[in-house]
Amino acid sequence: MNEERAATEQYTTTNIIQTFYNSMASQYDKLFFDWKMTTNEQAKLLDKIFQNNGYDPQSRILDCACGIGTQAVGLASLGYCVTASDISSGALVEARKRAAKNHVEICFRQANFCALSETFSEQFDIVIAMDNALPHMLSSVALESAVKSITDQIVHGGMFCASIRDYDSLLEEKPVYSAPYIHNTEKGRRVSFQIWEWFDDNYKFTQYIIEDEDETQISKFECEYRATRRKELTDLLLANGCKEVVWKMPEQTGFYQPILIAKK
Repeated sequence: MNEERAATEQYTTTNIIQTFYNSMASQYDKLFFDWKMTTNEQAKLLDKIFQNNGYDPQSRILDCACGIGTQAVGLASLGYCVTASDISSGALVEARKRAAKNHVEICFRQANFCALSETFSEQFDIVIAMDNALPHMLSSVALESAVKSITDQIVHGGMFCASIRDYDSLLEEKPVYSAPYIHNTEKGRRVSFQIWEWFDDNYKFTQYIIEDEDETQISKFECEYRATRRKELTDLLLANGCKEVVWKMPEQTGFYQPILIAKK
């Protein structure tokens, strides 16, 4: 019964994620003031983390939640050997376009990071899952499945790097919206923000993108997250073969979310 429940839950979660990112893929870059600039900046920050932990551009990287390629394209531009996967076919279409436009070679595959071994036979020196990807797992069982799948694809002595929101702080207040991002464009202004509806530690969110240019256009996309505490992720990683887990906060790295660094 537990296996049936887990399978049903995974199927539902997969559908929610695919619907959200497939529908949003062509507009995802509008969440950034300048996507290309963000790509370069984040790649430099990750490169510093990798090199500080003994890895260099010869390292093989799997970005297992690549989205439209924000981290994958930047890291490939720095010379890293990057393989990138995502559950969303729509996001992968955008990622391939952006890799081609930026003249980088990346091996893209569609894959669920809860079942990476079904797609990849090889292991990687570094696996990353940035931009709050793991909290899409809506239960502790689903999160454990993702962590096991991810750590199984890391070589002995390799590293997992991920970022999530600071839920340890957010759970104290459970805010009902995220701070808006306001970008001035050539034709006017673009505003993006989220509305959050909490159910215990889970929340449904609606992503709004408002473009006030020649005409006002409003786009909205719905999905779900589970607020994941750092200790839960740390314990799961240690239980699945990682020897050391360290968290770095934004003031330490310059990245906009807390980053975990787990060594296997």
